[in-house]
Amino acid sequence: MAQTYTRLLLHAVFSTKNRAPLITDDWRDDLHAYIGGVVKHRNGDLLAAGSVEDHIHLLIRFPATTVVADLLRDIKTNSSAWRREKGDLGFGWQSGYGGFTATTSIIPDVVDYIHRQREHHRGRSFEDEFIELLRKHEIEYEEQYLWD
Repeated sequence: MAQTYTRLLLHAVFSTKNRAPLITDDWRDDLHAYIGGVVKHRNGDLLAAGSVEDHIHLLIRFPATTVVADLLRDIKTNSSAWRREKGDLGFGWQSGYGGFTATTSIIPDVVDYIHRQREHHRGRSFEDEFIELLRKHEIEYEEQYLWD
């Protein structure tokens, strides 16, 4: 085959440092837009973003030349710096992340899940949700190393 054809989709999840409730309504949309700009700068598309006070979900389409760890490092580093420039000196993200592949056929379901984060977390913690995602995607983990 003379050309390379890909459609790579990532459902990324990560929390604020120590899962502190730092993401507030007055700047949540700006955060999502800023992250969209970071993704675009890396030649990707932010298809959906949803967050509550202590964590964020992103659905990202990215090119095959992009390394997932580098993309998420850039998102987290740049958005943290952006918040500090705005005077929020205590803002930061946890060191790790969850990254789950998605197929085109489930994009509507993933987008709906991401957009319904507030509703979803009325009776469930981030920790419980994250462990469920790990189990659903058959990712082995040791709970003692999940949280920083």
